[in-house]
Amino acid sequence: MSGGGVILENLSGKKLFVLVLVLFICQIGCFLLGGLLAPTPSTTDMVLASKCIYNQSNPWSYIRGTGQCVTHELGSYTSEYNLVANDIVFTFQIPTPRDGQTLDYSRWQQNMIGVLNFDIEYHTGTTMDRNFVLTLDTKLGYRNIGDRDDDWHLYAASVEKRNLDCVATEKIDGHNYQCSLVPLFELGSLFHDYYLINIKIPVDEQMGINIGLGHLKDVWLVVINQNGGFTYVWIHMKAIIFPIVVGILLWFWYRVYRLARKPVLLEQMLLIIGIILSCLNFPIESLSLYYDMPYMLILQDLRQGVFYAALLSFWLIFAGEHLMDSHQTSILTYWKHLSAVFIGCVALFAFEMSERGTQLKNPFYTIWATNTGTNLAMAFILLALLSGICYFVFLSFMIWRVFCNISIRRSALPAMSNARRLHYEGSIYRFKFLMLATILCAFVTMVEFVLGQVSEGHWRWNENSEINYGSAFLIGVYGMWNIYIFALIILYSPSHKHWPSEMDVNNSSSDTIEFSRLPTEPTEMSSLAAFSKKSAFD
Repeated sequence: MSGGGVILENLSGKKLFVLVLVLFICQIGCFLLGGLLAPTPSTTDMVLASKCIYNQSNPWSYIRGTGQCVTHELGSYTSEYNLVANDIVFTFQIPTPRDGQTLDYSRWQQNMIGVLNFDIEYHTGTTMDRNFVLTLDTKLGYRNIGDRDDDWHLYAASVEKRNLDCVATEKIDGHNYQCSLVPLFELGSLFHDYYLINIKIPVDEQMGINIGLGHLKDVWLVVINQNGGFTYVWIHMKAIIFPIVVGILLWFWYRVYRLARKPVLLEQMLLIIGIILSCLNFPIESLSLYYDMPYMLILQDLRQGVFYAALLSFWLIFAGEHLMDSHQTSILTYWKHLSAVFIGCVALFAFEMSERGTQLKNPFYTIWATNTGTNLAMAFILLALLSGICYFVFLSFMIWRVFCNISIRRSALPAMSNARRLHYEGSIYRFKFLMLATILCAFVTMVEFVLGQVSEGHWRWNENSEINYGSAFLIGVYGMWNIYIFALIILYSPSHKHWPSEMDVNNSSSDTIEFSRLPTEPTEMSSLAAFSKKSAFD
């Protein structure tokens, strides 16, 4: 098949309008799907610890069922408080009953994060350091429906140190300190029905463990898990989108393969980003409904990171290929641009593996546990946010250069023949619209990335964020990526139409003339890119 440019330039105005309208309706549908049908992405529950007396004959302390522990209330502050503390096990048996009914976790809920909040009373007889190093002897267990009440299985156990920042805003006996939140654990899979957390806060004067903690009155566990209803909508949305994108990708490559030339760089990049998007669309999360996959969070973040890298790289090449002074035939010519994207993605991947990679063996591990780890994590995140802002500014600058160059060269259009002038005017109009859609998509992607980092991290750096990272935004942005790439694959597919002769042009309607091809132009790339480069060389 001999090509006649790309579909963006040859498609009639009416057909292009219908295509854009259908894609716009699909985009609105994605936002409505997330806003009206899907529940919030995550749910939060506050659980108060039960204070169990440690029983050496039973490795687990639980509060419901046969063999439950004997509870003890921590009364007023006394000098023997340290002796009492060594015998107390703070117990969280989740999920908690509601309205007299015993609840269990669903595998649709995917993952869970646990964060501790401490109620510590102020007393003039004790002095508590603001940056207190807290030692926790933690143990996580699980059981399933049908197991005996005492049949708890060990999931993980560890002795962890956490930084506890407490400030006495009112130095009055009996008033609580204002303490920071303490990250406890993160599970990448909710494969079991019930979970049990046992925490001991030992006090050892000789070893200097937890000395000067103050009167610990209560411990709260903030449980954050993905909403099962949101997962249901998310997986089914991916199951619908995946075959559509794969189908249009095969159609695109078939048209490219039939050409009597090798694929150009832009076509290669469209194929790459289409394949990566298909991998992201594949609903692999559904496997966690049947298999225990604690590495699912890493796998999801890895796929998301590769997609970000491909999308950011594509935008740079997409803009660069339409610059006046661009005449590149290989991706290696963009190594300066792409190296910055590569370095940023590698840094984020290293940060990801340093925490969640270790959590596969020890879910209590967190890089935020120490001041050094917290500073390093914050540096990674701030660097990523700064890189995202710089990238968007640079991409905007490149697109602005494209617009400026096209506007300058547009002055040459009146000297062209009528057919050639109408053809280029139509192509320029369509290309500018596509570039504006590109910059909008890039902006929304940067906002999504920043909000994702803030939403995920505010529990760790103790910010009371009011950001509602809602389902409408998540599903809407995800739909936007698919619709945008779907449109690019269609519009930049090789066209089978041929340019008419000058006589045919004069006898055609204006709607046909505007987007018709000319017989003297090259067919290896879009006519706008060819026009830009031809004008630059002239």
